[in-house]
Amino acid sequence: MNSTEIRQTFLDFFKEKGHEIVKSASLVPKGDPTLLFTNAGMVQFKDYFLGKKTPSFRRAATSQKCLRAGGKASDIQNVGYTARHHTFFEMLGNFSFGDYFKREAIMMAWELFTERFKLPKERLWVTIFRDDDEAERLWRENTSISPERIIRLGEKDNFWQMGDTGPCGPCSEIIFDQGEGVGCGRSDCAVGCDCDRYLELWNLVFMQFERQLDGTLLPLPKPSIDTGMGLERISAILQNKKSNFDTDLFVPIIEIITSKSHINYGNNKNVDSSIRIIADHIRAVTFMLTDGVIPSNEGRGYVLRKIIRRAVAHGRLIGIEKPFFHTIMDDFIKFFAETFPEIKQERDTSYEFLKQEELGFFSTLDRALLRYQDIKEKASNNKLKGTDAFLLSDTFGMPREIIEDMTKRDGISVDWQKYEIEMEAQRERSKKVVSDFSTPFISESSIYLKLIKQIGITQFKGYNELETISEVKFLLKDGVGINELKQIEEGEIFLNITPFYAESGGQAGDIGIISSVDAEIDVLNTTKTADGLFIHHVKINKGKINVGDKVTCSVNRRNRNGTKRNHTATHLLQAMLRNLFGSHIKQAGSSVSAERLRFDYTHFKHLEDEEKLSLQRQINEKILENMKVETTEMAIDDAMNSGATALFGEKYGDKVRVVKIDDYSKELCGGTHCGNTGEIGSFIITSEGSIGSGLRRIEAITGIKALDYVSKKLGDIESISNILNTDNPSASVKSLHQRVRQLEKELEETKVQSASCDISNILNTVQLINGTKVLIIRKDGLNIKQLREFSDNLRDALRSGVIFAASILDGQANFISVVTKDLINKFNAGIIMQGATLIAQGKGGGRPDMAQGGTKVFDKTQAAMDKALEIIKTSALN
Repeated sequence: MNSTEIRQTFLDFFKEKGHEIVKSASLVPKGDPTLLFTNAGMVQFKDYFLGKKTPSFRRAATSQKCLRAGGKASDIQNVGYTARHHTFFEMLGNFSFGDYFKREAIMMAWELFTERFKLPKERLWVTIFRDDDEAERLWRENTSISPERIIRLGEKDNFWQMGDTGPCGPCSEIIFDQGEGVGCGRSDCAVGCDCDRYLELWNLVFMQFERQLDGTLLPLPKPSIDTGMGLERISAILQNKKSNFDTDLFVPIIEIITSKSHINYGNNKNVDSSIRIIADHIRAVTFMLTDGVIPSNEGRGYVLRKIIRRAVAHGRLIGIEKPFFHTIMDDFIKFFAETFPEIKQERDTSYEFLKQEELGFFSTLDRALLRYQDIKEKASNNKLKGTDAFLLSDTFGMPREIIEDMTKRDGISVDWQKYEIEMEAQRERSKKVVSDFSTPFISESSIYLKLIKQIGITQFKGYNELETISEVKFLLKDGVGINELKQIEEGEIFLNITPFYAESGGQAGDIGIISSVDAEIDVLNTTKTADGLFIHHVKINKGKINVGDKVTCSVNRRNRNGTKRNHTATHLLQAMLRNLFGSHIKQAGSSVSAERLRFDYTHFKHLEDEEKLSLQRQINEKILENMKVETTEMAIDDAMNSGATALFGEKYGDKVRVVKIDDYSKELCGGTHCGNTGEIGSFIITSEGSIGSGLRRIEAITGIKALDYVSKKLGDIESISNILNTDNPSASVKSLHQRVRQLEKELEETKVQSASCDISNILNTVQLINGTKVLIIRKDGLNIKQLREFSDNLRDALRSGVIFAASILDGQANFISVVTKDLINKFNAGIIMQGATLIAQGKGGGRPDMAQGGTKVFDKTQAAMDKALEIIKTSALN
């Protein structure tokens, strides 16, 4: 059976058994800040198992896309070196949400394996938790497995739990014996051995307990089932292959790699590992990009960047000299698009991101490999210094995984403890705190969960009504439930009905007034939980409010109308960007308020001034057309089939709102909108720029704010015209700018000439160290360009020697290190610079003959100069 048939046989089998076949969720978990990636089939059903949500079905089966390449679940370092580890894989699973339990799960698993897949019973083994007598009895009574093939193992192997507390239970794994020719070959090899002979195929988790904070296990009222089986492993068994990489899931990719690289597979252990790594990683990268992950230096984006760089580095290690990784994506898509049509749909965006990322890394890769060879040759006792490994990461962008791969091949150990110390110091220096798991919803704290059960979710009327009569159901102050909020106090009000839109989908929450006979209350913001409990953040201006009071809720109309204008304009902006610049453009984030709109999107170059003006003009034309804006509620599948655009990564329910602007734009959106585009009034782009690799941001304003903005700009132009006494201020300013540039250039030349006039005196400070002329000089007031020219003049005068020059200007220090050509076999300007900037808490690097750097901690300048001299002396005396 090929892998497609295996996947379909699994799903068809469980469909026959009454299971709902659920589409694979994204690799990016929705609403789960505890996970970087979906790493198991049960992730999309987590809320069902936790009892937070009730599914419309009691049984489900999936073939789930999974990734284990970041955090504790990472398998990346084993990929390519074993027969069964992968970054990306598919997990086949069947699930019961309080429906069937152990008996049915065991019977169905045995039937599928022995009757549909026709696996030989004599090669199957089963493990159970050591205390699970019930599981052993059910295996004996309901299957034909030999009793001696039922093995009891401990908690480490056969007990599963979601976390330190919560649902958990024993599990039972079905094992396949691959025979004596596979694995460790020891005479005592048995089930539980870490070798590949006894291969774990299918894990059946019997979720029957809830672990308490004190560790005690309480029975769940409705025990559930969660199973998982890797498609890659079962494919290898059914195709009689000893390695997953020899199945039809990988062979086509390996053939593509060998064909394009003209490198044979199967002749060299290291080359084979590299080819397997590339084959595995193109799968992971394609699906990650398809699911909206973008290369970056944090979170999921950093994991993607590491995987790309590892694949590119392994290509280079086996002799592929040109960028190639992005070129095999199309071949991969061609083979697998029928099973995963989304990879074809998102091909253009994925391809461009991968190409840009590979080209960016490839430009530094050769230098990194040369530096590694240099460091390796100098390594004492076959051990790489942690500082050298850090240098490869920090200066040349080599993730630790690549360094581990190279040193493993070369039989070199690494001081990883020192490496981690350097990495931690770098993180401290960066002082950059980034959260990768932002969510528009308030976290599900215990008080809100209890409130939902107590008072229910809030009924939102605000799409059609800006004023409602409501009842106060609950009051919170500082996280504590109270009966009364008094004048000047701030707190949270919970209502049965509300007209206030809660912050979500990038749209700001409403503000306004809540009033009663005894109180007047400012609504400062409105938020909500993921389950629909609206939280009104308030300040009591007058009187007091009590639980049970009847109140009048009034949305601030001016604020709501401004938000509506900006939200509808955002939809026009996205449609126009795609229309003008290509379908690869996708929304990557947005923020809409009454003040302005911000739209983040995927694109690979900045917009030229003419392009921005054209974009702005055509959006204003659509506004003047006064197109009708219609909002319809429909089933999610109907909405997607109608051609509506969905925001990638957003979690939608079974019912969605579709916002349609004539025949020009159609998006899934829960926000508030104008009735027609004419209400927007006008649209002005205030800024456009990069926010990361392949990511752009546009900020814009609409309505009166746009008119005020233009009026101010016109006033500024008129003021400049009056000051310059001209009717053509643009030409006059341009002429002045050119004159200033010329004067600045003349000033730079004067500074360098002034500094160089004193060269004869400076040369008197040259030190002679073991026959080498060494000059350590500080000349303040020079920028990096001027310091470089000054150092060039010193080098020409010195003819042969080593120079380290420093200059403080505008609160930071600039450094240049120079080694004349005749001495680069003994001294390295780049290494001198790296040592100096490290001690000065700065950054720097360069070639063996010239390097530059700097630091904002300018009081470390002397320390940097001293360190440079120390490094030079060490090299001179060796």
